[in-house]
Amino acid sequence: MSTLSDCRDPDGRDAGLAAAEDALRRGGLVVLPTDTVYGLGADAFDPAAVAALLAAKGRDRSMPPPVLVHDVRSVDALVERSASGASSSVDALAEAFWPGGLTLVCWAQPSLRWDLGDTGGTVAVRVPDDDVARALLARTGPLAVSSANLTGEAPGATAEEARTQLGEAVEVYLEDGPRDGGAPSTVLDLTGARPEVLREGAVSLEELRRVVPDVRAVAPPPPPAAPDEPAAPDEPAAPEEPAAPDDEPAPVEKAVDGPATDAPDAPPPAGEPGAGSEEPGTAADDTGR
Repeated sequence: MSTLSDCRDPDGRDAGLAAAEDALRRGGLVVLPTDTVYGLGADAFDPAAVAALLAAKGRDRSMPPPVLVHDVRSVDALVERSASGASSSVDALAEAFWPGGLTLVCWAQPSLRWDLGDTGGTVAVRVPDDDVARALLARTGPLAVSSANLTGEAPGATAEEARTQLGEAVEVYLEDGPRDGGAPSTVLDLTGARPEVLREGAVSLEELRRVVPDVRAVAPPPPPAAPDEPAAPDEPAAPEEPAAPDDEPAPVEKAVDGPATDAPDAPPPAGEPGAGSEEPGTAADDTGR
């Protein structure tokens, strides 16, 4: 039978963290507060536990969860720094935005013995800005964490609300009061030569560029044509416009970054959470969010 511990009480918090640690080490699932929404957590290095997390949400391997860690020192064991030029930005970004709302998609260490789903060899990693979450992570090490809800449903604002959706699939619920959700984390892809924003959220593009000037957002692909839609007839060419006067500068097109989306030809990032209730190949409801 699942248990709920009130972490707003010091004794309840200590007992809850101990129970959650024990459940995770046995391959169980835990609901924990984060700085965005409540998360559904599993031991990142237990493939059966990660599979149980996906099953509890009604999700398949194509939407792998992100990984939450206690601090930046934990990242070195998870990511391959030498795999790309952009990976050299990890330390500067972590110093500026962790703990907090920035998820970094990196190449995973190839020696890791884990299975988060169809990650394409990447991992989405974040340090949450939440005392209870980080206290648990300090005890357990890296956790695979997705939002605590059934896929397609809104995440619960409390552990009790999450319990109404997930029920006995979760062993321990850690209650720490309401979480309003706020903005999801910004997802930044560091697997290429140049950092690319896959989703803009809590950290803006402008803030990122103060730390990594060459970061860019990736424009979405054009929408597909509607089926059975007749081709538009050829339009007559527009008349040529007269040249601008010598004292008037000719207009210059300005490149504009498009909204955050997955980069073309990039490997699918592992986990994390669009700003809606479902997160991207990173999944949008994730608290890797």
